[in-house]
Amino acid sequence: MTDFHALYGRYARDVHRFAVYLSGDPALADDITSETFLRAWTSVEPIREATVKAYLFTIARNLYLHELRKRARQAELKESLPSSLPGQHEQAEQRNALGVVLRALRQLPELDRAALLMRTQDGFSYEEIAQALRLSLSAAKVKVHRARLKLAALVPREVLP
Repeated sequence: MTDFHALYGRYARDVHRFAVYLSGDPALADDITSETFLRAWTSVEPIREATVKAYLFTIARNLYLHELRKRARQAELKESLPSSLPGQHEQAEQRNALGVVLRALRQLPELDRAALLMRTQDGFSYEEIAQALRLSLSAAKVKVHRARLKLAALVPREVLP
């Protein structure tokens, strides 16, 4: 892809959303998104048009995994994020439900989480998932199916509409 600005405009939101769902941390997702596009821009090899989204997701996932390894060597602080904006009752419920789902997502193994997010949030085909995660086609299908079942078991029914 020759126009990097167009590449960023087309895929930045998808990469950011993927990073938020992987990490559960919007600030980290911002960093991952920036670094993903920096690495794509400075890559020696040209980006193939047909696989650009999978390529960017692979970079984002690898950056997330690198961050996990780095954080494993550091002390973890408690994750209590008070709401910074007073919202209406419905908005509060939606944030709570999102928090429950994000916590449940983080309980899934990283590979399962990545496969599920690629399929459900970004509409990747099973072939694209298999390629991005270096799995066989059947293994990609099984990962997505099992991740859906695990997530359904982790999220209380009253949270889902």
